Amino acid sequence: MRTLAFAALGLLTFAASCAPVAGDDMAGAAPPRARQCFSVRQVDNFKQGRPDQVFLRVGRNDVYELNAVGGCPDMDFAVQMALIPDGGMVSERLCTDDWARIVVPGSTSQTSVCRVRVSRKLTAEEIAALPPRHRP
Repeated sequence: MRTLAFAALGLLTFAASCAPVAGDDMAGAAPPRARQCFSVRQVDNFKQGRPDQVFLRVGRNDVYELNAVGGCPDMDFAVQMALIPDGGMVSERLCTDDWARIVVPGSTSQTSVCRVRVSRKLTAEEIAALPPRHRP
């Protein structure tokens, strides 16, 4: 009988812990951010921001920010680069939160590779606010 009482008490405690709490509703929460995508073939230009940051000009008006794991060596003087989607993706599309590799001709080796994540698409105001040396 005691076991049954403890089991019932545990069930009530579990049910109470799952009950909604005042102010716990999702009505005020921001909707999930839609992923923004581009084709690798649409990349027209690139510039390095901080050592761990790369900006891509995609088409006429779009700029995407990529963040590198550990920085991207040799990007500051690169005049060409290859952007390769990670994960064996057959598509040439990259979306926000996707991972890719940037390959540039290296200064000390034939090529330099860094792993990057597509962080976000910049707004028109953010593009205008970029320092000229970071604007692709």
